[in-house]
Amino acid sequence: MTMKDRIKGALREPLIHFLIAGLVIFLLFAWRGYGVDPASRTIIIDEAQVSRLGKSFEQTFQREPSPKEVDGLIREYIKEEIYYREALRLGLDSEDPVIRRRLRSKMEFLAQAKLDSVRPTDAALQKMIDANPQKYAADARYSFDQIYLNAFDPEIAGSKAEALLSKLKSGADWQSLGDNLSVPKSMDDIPRSEIERQFGEEFTKGLSSLADAPKNSWVGPIGSGFGIHLLRIRSAAAASKPKLADVRQAVENDWRAETMEKREEEAYNVLLSAYDIEIKK
Repeated sequence: MTMKDRIKGALREPLIHFLIAGLVIFLLFAWRGYGVDPASRTIIIDEAQVSRLGKSFEQTFQREPSPKEVDGLIREYIKEEIYYREALRLGLDSEDPVIRRRLRSKMEFLAQAKLDSVRPTDAALQKMIDANPQKYAADARYSFDQIYLNAFDPEIAGSKAEALLSKLKSGADWQSLGDNLSVPKSMDDIPRSEIERQFGEEFTKGLSSLADAPKNSWVGPIGSGFGIHLLRIRSAAAASKPKLADVRQAVENDWRAETMEKREEEAYNVLLSAYDIEIKK
């Protein structure tokens, strides 16, 4: 497939249409000075603006603002608008790395919002279930060993896990490693629900995600409410094949997470193709 064909295919994606429309709107507002004339000394507070302020308040506090609170909202808006215009007048928005990052974040948020509205086909979801049925089966059963590490900081936890994995590869006795915890170090043919009761939802999700890992090999770490754990899965089996109708939301969440990065990359590449990049040395 040629680059031209790939671009044509990508342009048919709803996400791409959304991003292009968002970019046009973004550039239009940039050309118009974000709808504000920095030279103007007139600030108009009309009924529509007051309504927007009130709705924003309602979304935050789940109630309508009082007349006194509306007055406060208007005063804060005027103060913000004055500082905003003065900042534009001083050119503080030009080449400011913080503002650039915020604008990038807004564009990525637009892409994220559009991705959330994309729905996978039943065939795509069923394929995910077929590839890993024990992950979605409520009655899946596991046999595993776990080594607990009392660490929550990602860097410290990662370093501890790597050190332990290295010891395990060297043949160290796994039962002598790790920190003490009240939950069992080993479980045999235990249903998912019981594992979740003892270790928590985060641990159970991590266990399910590693169900296809090589059996009898130490993997991880995965998290729990206690800290982190290294796992050695000895067996994983779904007692019955899960039905899509029963696990649709869980499978759709996984599908969205797996396809998010790919779709964002495709959208960015379409926008990138419209630019000429010159790197001068």
